[in-house]
Amino acid sequence: MPFELPFPLQFHGIISTIGPMDILDIIIVAVILYKVYVMLQDTRAITLVKGILVLLGVTIVCSWLELHVISWLLQKAVTLLFVALPIVFQPELRRALEHLGQGKFLGPSVFLDDEEARSVVHELAKAVKVMSANKTGALIVIERNMGLNDISATGIQIDGLITADFLLNVFIPNTPLHDGAAVVRGKRLIAAGCLLPLTENRSLSTELGTRHRAAIGLSEQCDALVIVVSEETGTISVAENGRMVRHLDIEKLKNILRPAFTSPQKGIKDMVRNWRKKK
Repeated sequence: MPFELPFPLQFHGIISTIGPMDILDIIIVAVILYKVYVMLQDTRAITLVKGILVLLGVTIVCSWLELHVISWLLQKAVTLLFVALPIVFQPELRRALEHLGQGKFLGPSVFLDDEEARSVVHELAKAVKVMSANKTGALIVIERNMGLNDISATGIQIDGLITADFLLNVFIPNTPLHDGAAVVRGKRLIAAGCLLPLTENRSLSTELGTRHRAAIGLSEQCDALVIVVSEETGTISVAENGRMVRHLDIEKLKNILRPAFTSPQKGIKDMVRNWRKKK
């Protein structure tokens, strides 16, 4: 019988072989896996990932138990599944490639500073409040990390500074821009009258009209935040990550909008700046 080292010695031997490049390799893989998880979180794809992991686990167990027929069937199913993955995960793969192409997979894009963000949120909320009171239907798309040039190209290019009066003029009823979506990038309105993809989710309430389904459809395909004002009831809703929050008041709307315009790392920068001032 061959001599085996105790587990602590084996573990120490493995650790001693790890060099700086191995640590860097592990960190890079961990960051990529985390980014993939964040991208899939709260989407339908995360359920599919769990199903794939369960299927792989069952395949390993069947192989270990030497259940040859079941193992053969599962191995063939896994092979076919990996061929079908690019089709099943098409929206998520497109989102990842767009992040890479824009250089935003590992870092945030450029956001507004606090004063500009407060101003834009105030103007948006002011316009939405008036449209809600007047029951003026509206679709406002707020671009975040992922670019929306393909969406803005379907409408009329504007590129104007955001003000409440400007937005109210864009969504005047019975005008060419009223039925489409307005796209906001930073503090500017870049396009209006844009077409959005409708969601294919059939489990949605029948109360949701075309505007709401278009808002959910776009939020399923990218990280945009979409504001919807119902033309029938004046209800304010926000769609994000394929989900919709309805019956919002203006204060709740502002709380949802603020993070869309400010950098998530701004809090850390402020802490460092304040620490330097104290010194």
